[in-house]
Amino acid sequence: MSSHFQFSDQNSLPKPDVQILTSNGLRIPAHTEVLASVSPVLENIIERPHKHHSSEKIIPILGVPCDAVSLFIQFLYSSSRSFFELQFLVNDEREPPWCRCSEEELEKYGIHLLALSHVYLVPQLKHMCSKAVGQRLTVENVVDVLQLARLCDSPDLYVKCMKMLSDNFKAVEKTEGWKFMQENDPFLELEILRFIDEAESRKKRTRRHREEQRLFMELSEAMECLEHICTEGCTTVGPCDLEPSHKRRGPCNKFSTCEGLQLLIKHFAVCKNRVNGKCSRCKRMWQLLRLHSSICDQADSCRVPLCRQFKLKMQRERKGDETLWSLLVKKVASARIMSSLSLPKRKREESRETIHDHGIRNFRK
Repeated sequence: MSSHFQFSDQNSLPKPDVQILTSNGLRIPAHTEVLASVSPVLENIIERPHKHHSSEKIIPILGVPCDAVSLFIQFLYSSSRSFFELQFLVNDEREPPWCRCSEEELEKYGIHLLALSHVYLVPQLKHMCSKAVGQRLTVENVVDVLQLARLCDSPDLYVKCMKMLSDNFKAVEKTEGWKFMQENDPFLELEILRFIDEAESRKKRTRRHREEQRLFMELSEAMECLEHICTEGCTTVGPCDLEPSHKRRGPCNKFSTCEGLQLLIKHFAVCKNRVNGKCSRCKRMWQLLRLHSSICDQADSCRVPLCRQFKLKMQRERKGDETLWSLLVKKVASARIMSSLSLPKRKREESRETIHDHGIRNFRK
């Protein structure tokens, strides 16, 4: 790219009244009104009284390639519509010819433009450069970009760098950028390690939460199947007073859960150790019956065995684990509500009517 730019119609523009000095000595002519209208920092520099009374105004922008400075000035002109709106809008031109940075220019000078946009307070360019630099992150440059993001107060880019570091930490540890940072900025290293530790903790909490939600949904489904078996029957297990013609039913839409529950009910009906607590399968069945009773709001007409008896027993007793049990009941009830809300309205009404219309508390084998 050329180290300077030419105006498209110099006869229609005022004469440049300031020179931008770059690191290699190149001077870029510009207009103070344009620079001041876009950058408050440049506005302060322009309005500051000069020590040497000279007709020529010079603003040094050093420390970055001159092509990056040239692109920066171009962006300032493209953002200052008010100054050139007559020259371009009257001619039905939407934007000046030096309008925006190309992808190639952003790839080459994005980091420099990000620094310039931060120093001279040009938020539109800063946002564009932060996004462009974030899209070009690699394992090799992520540490350097992270340091720049901190210096330039770019939170989106900072978080993106941290996430990449966290996901590729072993590879980043081998880079020269990481080794240099370890030697020269131990506080940043500590900041990165803390972020990685917090990210791992968040992942563990998220996994644990998902596992808990899965368990609550499974228990909620088991409660639905228990009511379904006790109300309508399913394949081999159902109410003892069911008409003979209805004793054999096809599998329901939750048969994977329903089948296991039917096997548990069959075992519970014949097991000799179901009362003395020696059978783990019967313990599970007792817990399911108790959980159902805790959730059920139709104890007088409920068809699930022992529902009312469990409610009366729980009202009389107050155990040490009551708080944990209450929490479990609330979670399962919440999961049940969320599950029912996912059903179409007609199916929800049918399910509600089925539960309310029947009333018996015995199983048949």
